[in-house]
Amino acid sequence: MVRAMAAEATPPALQDFLTWRLHRLAKLTDRQSSDAYANVFGLGVGEARCLAAIGQFAPLSVKDLAARANLDKGQASRAAQMLVDRALVLKSASEADARGVVLTLTRSGRPLWRKVMQLIEQRNADIFGCLSSAEQRQLAAVIDRLIAHADARLEGSSPAAP
Repeated sequence: MVRAMAAEATPPALQDFLTWRLHRLAKLTDRQSSDAYANVFGLGVGEARCLAAIGQFAPLSVKDLAARANLDKGQASRAAQMLVDRALVLKSASEADARGVVLTLTRSGRPLWRKVMQLIEQRNADIFGCLSSAEQRQLAAVIDRLIAHADARLEGSSPAAP
């Protein structure tokens, strides 16, 4: 009887799931960011993310770049190569791994990186401008906690409770 009732129960509405809502927000903001990167800098969103990550965390391997730019390794590799082709990023042999490469900004890449970072700052202000400063801090803390929890689950452990 309980199984029959459970099978007949109406599932929650898709739009009520937090994961669905986060994905929708990400898609909406990614589309706007993509348009801004293309219109202002002639960069795709992957290239802009890679440029931002390389400027912030260099030197980076392609694998580390993928993690820092929230892209898969293939996307990161293609975007990095486009940036190398545009002389914005330097690809050199890794001293730690003879088969690997490290990515750093070139002299001409650094000013563009600063401009991309300014655009990212403006995009964040636009996206989160409807929240008070306190709400923005609270949201940032909650998101950091969710990221730590998801990272820990991927690694097979549980995060410490706050």
